[in-house]
Amino acid sequence: MAGLVSGRYNFSGRLPFTYPSEINSLTNYDFKKSEETGTMEGAYDYNARITQQWGFGHGLSYTTFEYSNLQVSVLGGSAAKSRFTKDDVLTVSVDVANTGLRAGKESVLLFSSDLIASMVPDGRRLRQFEKIELQPGEKRTVTFQLPAADLAFVGYDGRWTLEEGDFLLSVGTQTQTITCTETYTWDSPNR
Repeated sequence: MAGLVSGRYNFSGRLPFTYPSEINSLTNYDFKKSEETGTMEGAYDYNARITQQWGFGHGLSYTTFEYSNLQVSVLGGSAAKSRFTKDDVLTVSVDVANTGLRAGKESVLLFSSDLIASMVPDGRRLRQFEKIELQPGEKRTVTFQLPAADLAFVGYDGRWTLEEGDFLLSVGTQTQTITCTETYTWDSPNR
């Protein structure tokens, strides 16, 4: 612990949950936007705005990291292709650079957001992650293979559904919109 506080070692842990600003403000990191509403007046604040002190994946470090060049393509397709179907595998790559003066570890987190769905979608979902170590000034490309079927959700009928429409993929500060071209519902319970 003394090594971390003194700076001899660098922090690299990340929160596996969302830490609230106030008591009774507990929520998941992937809460639905319909669960966040304006604050009403009165003794019982049933519709309080969801607030957080530190979000899911927050962490401290003695160095800084910069994200750039987020690319999404369909496996075997061109880099410019951002349209997919249920059978495709999306290749997501991003450059991560250590812009600080110390070596450090960074958890690269890939999130997805379903922008429009037949039921209220989660705000964002963690799809994949990778922890990398970078020396000062070092830059590395991190690549994820994301099956399009992983973007499905359980519908009102209890079946997995991947709906036609736009999705937002984000890694660090980088975002990319992709489009599913057709709706598909699986007959089996586990896709």
